[in-house]
Amino acid sequence: MNINSDTKTICLLGHPIKHSFSPTIHNYLFEKYFENNIYVCFDIKEDKLKDCVYGIKALDIKGCNVTIPHKVNIIKYLDSIDDNAKLIGAVNTIKNKGGILKGYNTDGRGFVKSILDKGYDIKNKKVMIIGAGGACRSIAIELASEGVKSIEVRNRSLDRANEIIDSINNNFNTEANCSKDAINRSCLMDIDILINTTPIGMENDLCPIDTNIVIDKKLLVCDIVYKPKDTVFLNWAKRNNLEIIYGIDMLINQALEAFYIWTDINPCDEDFEYIKKLYEKSV
Repeated sequence: MNINSDTKTICLLGHPIKHSFSPTIHNYLFEKYFENNIYVCFDIKEDKLKDCVYGIKALDIKGCNVTIPHKVNIIKYLDSIDDNAKLIGAVNTIKNKGGILKGYNTDGRGFVKSILDKGYDIKNKKVMIIGAGGACRSIAIELASEGVKSIEVRNRSLDRANEIIDSINNNFNTEANCSKDAINRSCLMDIDILINTTPIGMENDLCPIDTNIVIDKKLLVCDIVYKPKDTVFLNWAKRNNLEIIYGIDMLINQALEAFYIWTDINPCDEDFEYIKKLYEKSV
């Protein structure tokens, strides 16, 4: 990569971000497709988010990814958001065009593509999502648009969860509800897909459910946490002989969508496979 006076910056905004694999993904893509950009990470706490967005304009930063915990709060500082992000109520990608910041959301599409690429049919399936943050919003909306039968959001508080299910019930035929109840064997026996959208398990040994639960049914278990690769949550699924989707698959797919937004270049399937090999070497 040749950095010069014409090189543009694209960045990740979040807190914490020290675990991020995004620089590896995007700097590989920039170099391969001869895009004179560099991708870096900025650890931004919530009280500095507004100043950060002003800085994006002042420094002419070409674009950004947005991660935990800013996907929802950053919207009020942007000039516009696309219809998909508006419905979701969260942004994970920003494009700076002439000082005008427009927000997008590629999380849901990236997640659903990860499932479909495995040959899994999600139509008319029953889904439970753990967490009610920005990632949950985008994944839930995308799943509803793909025709899942029902979505239940499990979260410690119901304010944000209610916003998500209202969006689904008002815009799709999917039945949506939420609960604060702990996840038990009985409720798992009644669903087809279980998704963790919280950071629980990221660089720690915690799990969003009771790992003593034993089930013997067909269940697809997905974790958006990608470091470590095998979270406690996914290891629980393996012990129960359940199908799993790794967090890295969603990360790569949403990143390829973001790359297209910034560059108008569509990466190929070989890029996905090569990036995944880079990830395997890093963990």
